[in-house]
Amino acid sequence: MQSKRINMMNKNFKRTLITSALPYANGPVHIGHLAGVYVPADIYARYLRLKGEEVLFIGGSDEHGVPIALKAKAEGVTPQQVVDRYHTIIKKSFEDFGISFDIYSRTSSDIHKKTAADFFRTLYDKGEFVEQTSEQYYDEEAHQFLADRYITGKCPHCGAERAYGDQCEACGTSLSPLDLLEPKSAISGSVPVLKETKHWYLPLDKHEAWLKKWILDDHKEWKSNVYGQCKSWLDMGLQPRAVSRDLNWGVPVPVEGAEGKVLYVWFDAPIGYISNTIEVCGAQPEKYGDWEKWWKDELTKLVHFIGKDNIVFHCIVFPAMLKADGSYILPENVPANEFLNLESDKISTSRNHAVWLNEYLNEFPDKQDVLRYVLTANAPETKDNDFTWKDFQARNNNELVAILGNFVNRVLVLTHKFFEGKVPARTAPTDYDQQTLDEFASVKRELEANLETFRFRDALKEAMNLARIGNKYLADTEPWKLVKTDMARTATILNIALQITANLAIAFEPFLPFSSNKIKQLIGTSDLHWAQLGAADLLPVNHQLNEPTLLFEKIEDEAIARQVQKLG
Repeated sequence: MQSKRINMMNKNFKRTLITSALPYANGPVHIGHLAGVYVPADIYARYLRLKGEEVLFIGGSDEHGVPIALKAKAEGVTPQQVVDRYHTIIKKSFEDFGISFDIYSRTSSDIHKKTAADFFRTLYDKGEFVEQTSEQYYDEEAHQFLADRYITGKCPHCGAERAYGDQCEACGTSLSPLDLLEPKSAISGSVPVLKETKHWYLPLDKHEAWLKKWILDDHKEWKSNVYGQCKSWLDMGLQPRAVSRDLNWGVPVPVEGAEGKVLYVWFDAPIGYISNTIEVCGAQPEKYGDWEKWWKDELTKLVHFIGKDNIVFHCIVFPAMLKADGSYILPENVPANEFLNLESDKISTSRNHAVWLNEYLNEFPDKQDVLRYVLTANAPETKDNDFTWKDFQARNNNELVAILGNFVNRVLVLTHKFFEGKVPARTAPTDYDQQTLDEFASVKRELEANLETFRFRDALKEAMNLARIGNKYLADTEPWKLVKTDMARTATILNIALQITANLAIAFEPFLPFSSNKIKQLIGTSDLHWAQLGAADLLPVNHQLNEPTLLFEKIEDEAIARQVQKLG
């Protein structure tokens, strides 16, 4: 497996296309979404850009489907009004949090509707779908077929009264509408009748053979949770999957005889990655070029960042769609994360047991990087993990303030105190100096190895180790004492400490972009690149530093108590 991993990493790609799961526009995003998808995707995008590579980072809102139609009905507004509201909230939250999308668009855009319809039509014309007629519940009062969530009834397993046609939320059992006892329409409250309806299906069984080889043989380097879930699905045997449904909110099925039918949201949403690429390339062709180079050139590396609930769609279903078209590349990796819990309980939007990003940004202004740090340090990369407000406070106070912030502040304060804020000369370095220089030069190798293989927790630890090296170096050399007897030695020590500080600005940029920019402002430089990481000559002698200010501030118990109380 190790040789396979090295082989996959050594492919000579010219560019990287990064997609992140499209958040559903029926509510704001919360820390579970951030930890699972958007923070790791942003770390990877920033890292590649810092290396000078060609990168396109795609985001957007998923705006179709039954839950949005139901929410609109409950609120007495149109589905478009619902998605307009939440798309605006989500987009601004991502911008304020520093998620560096090249585009954040939406699936209700005209470009997306055309792209999705054209994609369906291409597969339809090639004969890639099968048509099937089946019986489905129909509301005779509302004059429409009922999607799964439009039907409620008694759960046949636990007897709960308000089970839905796809799941009983009381006992968690997956259901089909025909399983429900005493079914009722969620629209009119009437008892629905069964009526025949025609739909189109993607025959996944037709793609099973090549999917098995492509995943199980060619991508053994994928994360174990991704590989294992795919293998389980493939071992059970794939079944045809409907690509259309009876609904009035979505992309209309573009064939005759499909009135009142839209593309199923699972088919519609991933095409959003393509439509958003078309949109940004059309708006900025001089920067991004033609969209097809990102989706149809074998020298493009496609990476999907998703949560574990989307593994099957991005590793089996969407690749089958792309393969059925025949002109698209397939994903090179799908580094899906597990789930993040909150205070030892599952995040629940219905119970409001969540930390919403827009609310966090209002209550903790200028602390974007604290949350980014904590979510990366606790990232659910291999198993479900837990976020607690006490841990959030401890990591801020004991790591960001006491280790990283403390080192940067001490170095700058001492340099201003002893050398008028100018980088002093380094002369006659000792063996210990050289050992320290060698140690922080090695951090780059470890950081790269972890970032390239999507081990962002380990990468963050390596970045913080660089700050630990700096603190140990200052503690061991004690320049504040030496200054009384040996100014030249003091100058050498602070020169090395300042070079470590400049390296910290590079090492932390993918993880803590706001703090990295602040370090660069403090040391008076903006021209730092990944290739320079590990270098000991980033700041020239006599370079003027700016006045020191604190990178991070302690978070007090009262602020944490308010957040815990808010969860109830």
